[in-house]
Amino acid sequence: MIAKNNYCVIMAGGVGSRFWPFSRNSKPKQFLDFFGTGKSLLQMTVDRFRPLVPIENMLIVTNVRYLETVLQQVPDLTVEQVLCEPARRNTAPCIAYAIAHIKSMVRQRANVDKSVPWDDDRLNANIVVTPSDHLILQEDKFQDAIRRGFEFTGDHDALLTLGMKPTRPETGYGYIQAESEGGIEEGSICKVRAFTEKPELELAKVFVQSGDFLWNSGIFLWNLRAIRAAFREFLPEVVEKFLAGEDSMGTDHEESFIQEMFPTCPNVSIDYGVMEKAKNVYVMPSDFGWSDLGTWGSLYELSEKDENQNVTLHADAMYYDSKGNIVTLPQGHLAVIQGLEDTIVAESDGVLLICKRDAEQQIRQFCMDAEVKYDSKYN
Repeated sequence: MIAKNNYCVIMAGGVGSRFWPFSRNSKPKQFLDFFGTGKSLLQMTVDRFRPLVPIENMLIVTNVRYLETVLQQVPDLTVEQVLCEPARRNTAPCIAYAIAHIKSMVRQRANVDKSVPWDDDRLNANIVVTPSDHLILQEDKFQDAIRRGFEFTGDHDALLTLGMKPTRPETGYGYIQAESEGGIEEGSICKVRAFTEKPELELAKVFVQSGDFLWNSGIFLWNLRAIRAAFREFLPEVVEKFLAGEDSMGTDHEESFIQEMFPTCPNVSIDYGVMEKAKNVYVMPSDFGWSDLGTWGSLYELSEKDENQNVTLHADAMYYDSKGNIVTLPQGHLAVIQGLEDTIVAESDGVLLICKRDAEQQIRQFCMDAEVKYDSKYN
């Protein structure tokens, strides 16, 4: 049975520029079907939470330009469940918007008049916050982890994140150091000692070898009281902006208030703004086949390979004296690859990208350069 006070916030406003040219401003990666399953990453994310959260308690926060795309891909959501950001301001304002909206939902369902003072002790809501572009291979284990997380946050005013056991010294992920004298055990809940954002390779190797560090998945669980208290303590300037329009939340005036106020919010991540500063932060070590599909390299690692470790997606390919490549073209196209190693070959909507896999962190710069040189024609 799904608890009626469980809520899910799905962050779906990014542009996915590291997946350019496959991911574009007009249709970012969260709306794309990477593996030919017939479902986009967003649709897979929504379906993953259906056994855990009532559909009416799901909120998708996205950029205003993607409203229609979200409603097309998830037709059983109402327009009120899609929270539209008029500007990109990172994850902290995104989450602040969602929790302000959830508070209005909780009050409305409790039939409490907005003019009546109502302290946070009465805000009974468990919330999971997740990106829209993750891949989870073992969904049953994932759902068990979320249920354990909900049990914990239901009983504790704590901020919980899911940490993944690192399989390699990845420099594209943040790391969490857990306090655990007996070693990190899957499913346990440990106090967090420190966060480290995207370390250099040598430091990442030390983290992996130590056994004390986990990848930061960016999946968070907390109750409404705890996260509101954390925002008040560490990001009061964001809280004040939303308090100014609290009576507008959940009404016909919400959109106009957000349109005017949201662009004035600071550009700050929830990790930097809250999680790295709070003392009541915990991590649950987890292992359910997780990947942040943030780069071509992560997609390569997850995809089926031929005998020479080449990956072909969507199209056809013939390889000669080539190994370790990832090739994606529109369906019905053929790529003939000779003499290439460890290379990304991606073509979409008039753009062909060819670059080394170990240079993938430069793709965002390639995208920005193309925008400047060709006036957004290829973005």
